[in-house]
Amino acid sequence: MEYGSFTVVLYAVDGYFLSTFCSFQVKKMDLEARNLPPNVKSSLLVKLREYKSDLNNFKTEVKRITSGNLNATARDELLEAGMADTLTASADQRSRLMMSTDHLGRTTDRIKDSRRTILETEELGVSILQDLHGQRQSLLRAHETLHGVDDNVGKSKKILTTMTRRMNRNKWTIGAIITVLVLAIIFILYFKLTR
Repeated sequence: MEYGSFTVVLYAVDGYFLSTFCSFQVKKMDLEARNLPPNVKSSLLVKLREYKSDLNNFKTEVKRITSGNLNATARDELLEAGMADTLTASADQRSRLMMSTDHLGRTTDRIKDSRRTILETEELGVSILQDLHGQRQSLLRAHETLHGVDDNVGKSKKILTTMTRRMNRNKWTIGAIITVLVLAIIFILYFKLTR
């Protein structure tokens, strides 16, 4: 008879430690999920709410199994009833605890899947940030090259302006020389014809 009550106590202690560990893991994943981009964060927070709900249900079940009111009847059955009743009650509690443990196992698997998804999302985010950094560097180099081209265009414009001025000066100089030569020829012809 003592064996049955001792088993219940062991299951209760295991359930308590398991629920405490899972609470810690869920809180940790919640913190990690809140630091992610909004589009990923919302879906992960929905899953985490499901996990929290499952965990709360498990904790309630463990408390119900280990509570004084419900446990008093189980104790009475264990102490007063025969060995068959004790084994039946113990088996019933064991099956409920096993179901709760299975449910917690599934919840833990879902938490692991969510954690894996979070890590994959984090890796994807790092990859995107690296790509963006590379593109930023390319844009900065292109900007520097464009700035250099702009400086060269400015220098070329100055050179072309100087050449245009010199060409205009040369035109005026040649025009003046031609005018002087034409006047000199007219002047020479005038003197030759008049004498």
